Amino acid sequence: MAKKKILFINQEISPYVPDNTLSLMGKNLPQAMQERSHEIRTFMPKWGTINERRGQLHEVIRLSGMNLIINDTDHPLIIKVASIQSARIQVYFIDNDDYFSKRQMDKDENGVDYADNGERAIFFARGVLETVKKLRWVPDIIHCQGWMSAVVPLYVKTAYHDEPSFADAKVVTSLFTKSIEKDLGENFKKCLEFRDVNADLLKGYSDHIDFDELGKLAIDYSDGIVQAAPEVNVELLDYAKGKNIPVLGYQEDFADAYEAFYETLFPDEA
Repeated sequence: MAKKKILFINQEISPYVPDNTLSLMGKNLPQAMQERSHEIRTFMPKWGTINERRGQLHEVIRLSGMNLIINDTDHPLIIKVASIQSARIQVYFIDNDDYFSKRQMDKDENGVDYADNGERAIFFARGVLETVKKLRWVPDIIHCQGWMSAVVPLYVKTAYHDEPSFADAKVVTSLFTKSIEKDLGENFKKCLEFRDVNADLLKGYSDHIDFDELGKLAIDYSDGIVQAAPEVNVELLDYAKGKNIPVLGYQEDFADAYEAFYETLFPDEA
């Protein structure tokens, strides 16, 4: 496979959060692709559970400072960075006091989904894309892992489709097991609206978008789908296949299989 620039947009990355299927893949997949000489950039939210001192996070002043308007409110975008020495990869963190720094992950201290999880996902997605533009880095592949990155495909293919950084990018979405229980609220679709993303574009989706509906939204704007866990919603896999979107089944030895799957997205290079 010709060497590619791969942008990984992860909900969780070990060791910054506890080990699980999602967080381990958040670390291991970028590491594996980098070891195969692909150029990578890796992003995740700066969850409030992350110990900045222990993780040696520091703010990147030249990338911070932008305000993103979500739900008619300005939210400052803060970018931090750290390195996982054992994996030799650098991680960019999307931060904001209201959405991340002072909060748990997707659930509060009582184990209840945050009511504004949808807004947080939107902020994360737009924060990543705006930061990549500032980096003047043009990815060939954008791989989204975790529901927090599920609106990225929509934005890449619509709101940002004319941006030189993303115009030719192929988008891959990994499906994992269900993690959020509640829907994202009746205001989520309104908050999604940005540039080319409008009410008409979203009218085919439920007014109460839940985990599975969010998965369909991601699938609709992806170039490839990966079953990243042994047990995921079969209906989402069937939905992708029904859309004639390439699907890679679950792979325990994932690295070679993922690289080969990436290659299929560029048939003109074969």
